[in-house]
Amino acid sequence: MAKEIKFCLLFRDMWQSSGKYVPRVDQLTKVAPAIVEMGCFARVETNGGGFEQINLLFGENPNKANREWTQAFNDAGIQTQMLERALNGIRMNPVPADVRKLMYKVKKLQGTDIARSFCGLNDPRNLENSIKFAKEGGMISQAAMSVTYSKVHTVEYFSNLAEELISKGADEICIKDMAGVGRPVFLGKIVKNIKDKHPDIIVQYHGHSGPGFSVASTLEVVKAGADIIDVAMEPLSWGTGHADILTIHEMLRDAGYIVPEINMNAYMKVRSLIQEMVDDFLGYYINPRNRFMNSLLIGPGLPGGMMGSLMADLENNLKSLNKWFAKNNKPEISQDELLIKLFNEVAYIWPKLGYPPLVTPFSQYVKNLALMNVMQMEKGKERWSMIDDNTWDMLLGKSGKLPGTVADEIKELAKAQGREFFDGVPQSLYPDALEDIKKEMKEKGWEFGQDDEELFEYAMHKPQYEAYKSGKAKKDFEADLAKKKAEKEKVVAPATSPVTDVTYQPKTMNIDVNGENFVVSVSYDANEVAKPATETKEATSAPTVSGNLKEVLAPIEGKFFLTKDNSETPVKIGDQIKKGNIVGYIEAMKVYNAIASGHDGKIVEILVENDKDVEEDEVLIKVQ
Repeated sequence: MAKEIKFCLLFRDMWQSSGKYVPRVDQLTKVAPAIVEMGCFARVETNGGGFEQINLLFGENPNKANREWTQAFNDAGIQTQMLERALNGIRMNPVPADVRKLMYKVKKLQGTDIARSFCGLNDPRNLENSIKFAKEGGMISQAAMSVTYSKVHTVEYFSNLAEELISKGADEICIKDMAGVGRPVFLGKIVKNIKDKHPDIIVQYHGHSGPGFSVASTLEVVKAGADIIDVAMEPLSWGTGHADILTIHEMLRDAGYIVPEINMNAYMKVRSLIQEMVDDFLGYYINPRNRFMNSLLIGPGLPGGMMGSLMADLENNLKSLNKWFAKNNKPEISQDELLIKLFNEVAYIWPKLGYPPLVTPFSQYVKNLALMNVMQMEKGKERWSMIDDNTWDMLLGKSGKLPGTVADEIKELAKAQGREFFDGVPQSLYPDALEDIKKEMKEKGWEFGQDDEELFEYAMHKPQYEAYKSGKAKKDFEADLAKKKAEKEKVVAPATSPVTDVTYQPKTMNIDVNGENFVVSVSYDANEVAKPATETKEATSAPTVSGNLKEVLAPIEGKFFLTKDNSETPVKIGDQIKKGNIVGYIEAMKVYNAIASGHDGKIVEILVENDKDVEEDEVLIKVQ
C-alpha cells in the first residue's frame, strides 16, 4: 500500500527567511481560516524563535498574537508547532532553566502543540532539558538535528545523534537542513538509518530551497521513510525560503505517494492575503535578492533563515566601508564584491571556529565575525581584531561542545586575553532567575499575565519587553517605516533637484581656542546658517577642558549602549580608565560588540546617549 505523506506550512519561517518583520495579529487571524480551508496541511508552524520577539519590536504583544493566531488551527484539529533554540529558548543567548521550563507550559496553554527544539551546536546536553521540559509541559517533543555538510558532519554523525536524542525521550526527529546544503542522497541515508531502527518515530524534513537541492532532497527522504515535509507557498516560497507546496505535492503524487488534495480557491486566497501583507508594510523589509535561489550558497552554507537580515547588514556595511574608502581616496566596491569577500571569509574561518553548524544563532556569529574580518582587513587591520562576546562564548564552550577543534591561533588569542575554555554542562553557567524577575515586575507594578505569560515574555526578552511596555518600540518602528516609505517615494519620484556632491564632509569639528575645546557644527547647505561656536558648546553641554584629547571611536555602525546588562556599571565623566577597559557596546547584527578604550586617562566627555544609533568612526567618548 502506498504511503501517506503529510505537509507542514512554515508560516513563521516564510517570513523569517524573507525579511525582518512578521504580520500583525489582525493579519494573522485574517489568513488563518483560509489556510485551514486549503485542506492540505496537517501542521502549521505558528510561532517560536524570532517571530515572537519581532512582535515586541513593532509594539505588539506576542502572547495575544499567539493565542488568537493559533485558535483557528486548534479548532480545526491542525497541529501547531513552534521553533525553539534549546539553551537559548526563543532568543539569541542562553536562558535560565526555570525560564526555559516556563516557556513550554505557557506555549502549550496558548495553543501550541509541538516544540521543535534544536541546538545550534547539536549538543545533546542542551537538548535533553528541551525534551524533558516540553513533555512535562504537555507538548510533543520534536528534536531537530541541525544539518550541515563538512568533513565532521557525516551520515554516521547524524545517525548517532538521532539515536541519542531518541534515547533521551524525543517523540519525533526533524531533519533541519536550514541552509539547504544537505546533499539529497546524504539526507536519504540519514533518514533510512533512523527508520530502520525506529520505524514508529515520526521524521519531519525541513529543507531550504536557496542552493537548489531541496526538491531532490525531499524525494530522497520520502523514499527513505520521512513522514512529514515542510513547505512554503507563494509569494514567499523558493529563494532563501522553502519549496512551494504545489511543486512538492505534484512530485510526490507522481511518485505514487498518497497526498492530500489542495483547495486551489483557498490557495489563491491565502496567496492574495500574504501579498497584501507584503504590500502593507512587510515588503519594505524584504530584500528582493532573497526571492532568488543562488548556488553560491552551497560554498558558505549560510542558512535561509538569516539571509533576510544578511542582505540588510551587507547594505549597511557596504555604505560604511565605501564611506571609509572615499575618505581615504580608495576605489569603492559593489555589493556583489563584498558578498563574495564575505562568502570566501566564511569558508576560511568556519573550520578554524570548530565547524559550528551554521544555524541561528551560530550562523550569525560566524557571518558577523567573517564580515568584521573583511571590514577590518579592507582597512588594513588584522583578522580577528573584533570578536564579540557571544562568539567568544561559543568558541570557549559556554554554549555547548563544538563538533570540530578550535584553531591554535584562536586558542592563543583567548590566552592572551585571559579567556578560559569550559567543558562543563552549559546550563550550569546560567542559574535560575524567575524569582528575581518576579520581584522586578512587582516593583514596576506589572502583572504576570494569564498563565504567567507576561512574566515569561519579560524573562525571555527583557529589553524588548521594556521597549514594548513604554511605547518606545512602536514609536521607533513607526518612525523607521515612515522613513522607508519616504525613501521609496523619493526613488520613484522624478528628480527635482541637482545632484549633490557625495564627497565626505565632516558635520562637526573640534576646535581648540586658547586651550579651550569647542565642538562646532558645520553646514554645507547655502540655505543653512552654522551656529556660533559658543551656541553649539552650550547646546551639547561640552565641558571646558584643556590639553590634548584622545577619542574612542565607533568601530562599526549600530546602537550604542554603555552597558550590556544590569550587572554592569556604566562609565561616566570623571572616571579614570586604562587602555583596554570596556567603555560601552555597539549592538550590530544581533550581537553586542565590546568597545575598548585605546588610551589611559580620564573620561571628560561622553558624546552619545544610551540606545542611540552611531555611525562607524563616530566619536563616542573623549579621554584626557
